[in-house]
Amino acid sequence: MKRTIRRRRLRRGIIILPSAFTMGNLFFGLYAVVAALRGDFAWAGWFIVFAATLDLLDGRVARFTRTGSAFGAELDSLTDVISFGVAPALIMILLYFTGSDWSWVIGFVYVAAVVVRLARFNVEQGGEARRHFHGLPTPTAGMILATHYPFSQTAFFQQYLGELPWPRIMVITMVLTSILMLSHIPYAKFPRIEVRTRKGISMAAFMAACTVLAILFPANFLFPALILYTLWGLLRSVFLGLLERLPERDPLLDVPETSDTAVEPRELDYHDLTHEPAPREWKENSS
Repeated sequence: MKRTIRRRRLRRGIIILPSAFTMGNLFFGLYAVVAALRGDFAWAGWFIVFAATLDLLDGRVARFTRTGSAFGAELDSLTDVISFGVAPALIMILLYFTGSDWSWVIGFVYVAAVVVRLARFNVEQGGEARRHFHGLPTPTAGMILATHYPFSQTAFFQQYLGELPWPRIMVITMVLTSILMLSHIPYAKFPRIEVRTRKGISMAAFMAACTVLAILFPANFLFPALILYTLWGLLRSVFLGLLERLPERDPLLDVPETSDTAVEPRELDYHDLTHEPAPREWKENSS
C-alpha cells in the first residue's frame, strides 16, 4: 500500500516538472517586463534569454519523462506570448518608439505575429516541432529583440556600429521577424547530441563551442548568432528554391525514410496460402 502511494506521488511530481519549467519561463518573462519599465533594458534582455532556456528545457523534460500533454502545449504557448511577444516588444517600444503617438503600433504587429505563430504551431505540429520549425521560432525572434540592447553596450558595437540608424533598423527587424514567424520557411530544430557518427560528433562540438561562447561572451555572441541563424534559414530556402533543389520529401513531415530495398505492397490471395481442401461448392463449380 505504501509503495503504491509513493509511486502515485512520484508520478504526480514527474507530471508537474515540465509545467514548473514553463512557470519559470513565465516568471522571467514577466520579470523582463518589470525590468524594462524600470529602465533596466540589459537585465530585461537577459531575463528573456533565461526564459528561452527554460522554454527549451520544458519540452525536453516532457519528452524524457513522457508527460507531454495538450494542456502542457497550450500552457507553454500562453507563456510564450508574454516572454517572447509582449516583453521584447515593450523593450523596443521604450527604447525607440516613444517619440510618436502611433509608433507603438509596430509592437502590436510583432505581438500579433507571435500570437498567430503560436496558434498555428499548436494546430499544425501539435505543440512540438518535428524535424524543423515551421517558420521562425518565437523564442528566436524574442531573443533577437532582447539581446540587441546588451550588444549595443559592447565596445565593438560602439566603435563600429554605433553611428547606424538603429531605430529604423530595429523597425525593419521587427517587421522581418514578424513575417518570418508567419512564413513557411523551415528552420532547423535544436539538434540531438549524438556521438555515433562523424556528423553527430561535429554537430556536438559545434553546439558545445556555441554554448561556451554564449556563457563567456553573451553580449557579444548572442545577438549576431541569432541574426545569422535567422538569415541562414531564409537564404537557404531562397537558394534551394531558385535552384529547384528542394528535398525529395517535405522536411516538415516526421515520416521515417523508406529504404530502396523495401518490398512493394501487393494484394494477396490467401486461398493460395492455405492447405485446407476447397469447399464443396468450389469443386462443383469447377467441374
